[in-house]
Amino acid sequence: MDKGNTRDEILNVALDLFSVNGYEATGISQIAGAVGIRKASLYSHFGSKQEILDNVVESVLNGYAEHSIFTKADWDDPEFTKDKEGMTADDAAKMIQGQVRYIVHDPAISRGRKLLLIEQFRNRELSDLQTRMNYEGIMKYFEGMIRYLIRSNTLREADTEIMAAQLSSPITVWINLCDREPAREEEVMELVHKHVLQFFEVYAK
Repeated sequence: MDKGNTRDEILNVALDLFSVNGYEATGISQIAGAVGIRKASLYSHFGSKQEILDNVVESVLNGYAEHSIFTKADWDDPEFTKDKEGMTADDAAKMIQGQVRYIVHDPAISRGRKLLLIEQFRNRELSDLQTRMNYEGIMKYFEGMIRYLIRSNTLREADTEIMAAQLSSPITVWINLCDREPAREEEVMELVHKHVLQFFEVYAK
């Protein structure tokens, strides 16, 4: 294994361990052992566990920017919305179900989300990152979607921030449920579908 590959493997293993055990409970020896190298060899790549965490966080940020549906969406861009004209409640439900499955199963997003969930109360930087990724980004996405549906005369005018919170908050709860109890994924998919249909019914123009 060359040096570059070893470094990447250390970060990959560290993210796995941090997302399960948390940062404080994961030791350098544990990371080195899982990679299959000596502790001294690990220190030739990273000077400390904090440096490993810093690089893991950078990797999570890059992965989020590259993989997250929410960061790539621009509901004000005609190019983005051109295949969403005439969106029905059922269309929206299926789209959101697909997003939930992607969020739950994409390795980069899933492990990063679990790391942030564990560390958000112990690390200020990760707390801020958790807010940006799992609140602000999601709210921005759903507010944009709702504004688009209002412009399209699908939904009636109302406070878009409150509408976005009403639509997204249960979905966030159900994603966390899938993380804890993967066997309940199909139950969650059905809940998401019913929730979106009811939301559209409540706000139908």
